[in-house]
Amino acid sequence: MNFINRHIGDHESDLALLSSQSSIADEGKWPVRYDAVEFVAICADIATILFAGFLSALLSPVNPAPAGLAQTCAYAAAASVSFVYILKGKGLYRPTELLVLRSQVRAICLTWILLHVLVAAVEMLDDNPQFFRGTGLLFAALGLASLITQRCVARILLIRCFSGRRFARTNLVLITDQPPSAYAGLSETLAVLGYRVKGRFGLPAMGSDPGSRKRLSSRVIEHIRNSEVDKIVLEANPERWADLRAFISDLRVLPFPIVFVPVGAASELLRHPTRSLGSTACVEIQPGPLTAIERASKRIVDIIGAGLALTVFAPLLAIAAVAIRLDSPGPILFKQQRCGFNGRVFSIRKFRTMHVLENGPVVVQATPFDPRITRVGRWLRRTSFDELPQLLNVLDGSMSLVGPRPHAVAHDGQFDKLVRKYAFRRRVRPGLTGWAQIHGCRGPTPTATTVERRVEYDLWYIDNWSLRLDLEILLRTPLEVLRGRNAC
Repeated sequence: MNFINRHIGDHESDLALLSSQSSIADEGKWPVRYDAVEFVAICADIATILFAGFLSALLSPVNPAPAGLAQTCAYAAAASVSFVYILKGKGLYRPTELLVLRSQVRAICLTWILLHVLVAAVEMLDDNPQFFRGTGLLFAALGLASLITQRCVARILLIRCFSGRRFARTNLVLITDQPPSAYAGLSETLAVLGYRVKGRFGLPAMGSDPGSRKRLSSRVIEHIRNSEVDKIVLEANPERWADLRAFISDLRVLPFPIVFVPVGAASELLRHPTRSLGSTACVEIQPGPLTAIERASKRIVDIIGAGLALTVFAPLLAIAAVAIRLDSPGPILFKQQRCGFNGRVFSIRKFRTMHVLENGPVVVQATPFDPRITRVGRWLRRTSFDELPQLLNVLDGSMSLVGPRPHAVAHDGQFDKLVRKYAFRRRVRPGLTGWAQIHGCRGPTPTATTVERRVEYDLWYIDNWSLRLDLEILLRTPLEVLRGRNAC
């Protein structure tokens, strides 16, 4: 069953249901193989986006053809490449993923909106941003509607393919060292995906004499040369790789791809993605919390979001600065050492809300009626407006808009001893707001229980990160601020 698991991913139950509903008839095949579904879906997305761009250029009242047509088609081409690249990186073109319509629509909307928000932000710097106000808006609407419609149609077609066994036939020969009992049910599931086992051969026991291996390879070669075969599947335990390598060498005379499917304890290791370390191949046992593409997209959102927020709140920030200066002596901004990404220490910026400036080995957390808090500071803390200067930390890269909230270095060491997985939250940049904060985890952390609860939310955020989740947190943060839970 390992071979089929490599194809169906995490949706084995869905295909099992389709298998039970499938007909035994073998006619009505479509000219698409299961292995080619991903490529077809990518081509369909590119064609859909290009067509939406062409149609929006023709219908646009702002940018007349041919200049408008050329500009829109160039923009559509760039958008299609970016869109496909993002979805391909998330594995959303796999056939079993295409069946999950809700997940597909969510990913399409988020990616499409993100791409156009970035374009809109760039065009705001232009002296004459006519494209996005006219054709660009029309293209964004038509493209989103077309992609969602196309996904609905694709899902219907895929369900028909699975339930009616309409995938173009792919013939394979299975060579395995597994007992016959492990083959039960595999043939039926393979048939749903369009695979037909044209021959099954058992590998000799590990350490057998070379003569038995030679006899088996001769039988396989003779069988395949007299059959219509597209692929050879070799299913075996990697521990016997020395024997397998010699056997595969015997099969090199055949002009067909040979796919190795590991079984046994080593198969779990080989399920992890491979990387290269110079000329050495290696297996990535624990990936970073975010890929390079995800880090880049999150950073772009941080820069644009922080820049826009500083621009919008500039008048209020100026008023707060003046009020702090008039209310009590001391600096306007308060800087304190905080523990950030990978344990690196940085200086966080906040509006000063207290008469004291604690930034040493001992930092006393604020309480609801703390006498150290100034009159203006009490209002700033209640509305979390004192945190807005951290937008400067977001711009310089020491923080992100969304992430685990950083604690003072003095408290960080204490919490690390209280909560076993506390250090895991340093795997991403700390944030201005976070998943824990919108669930009411704000203010002081007087007990180990409050720290543990906050860490649980932070670790869930790290393990389930997505741009959609960041957007949700940013939208819910103002509502949480208005509720004022645990703020002091």
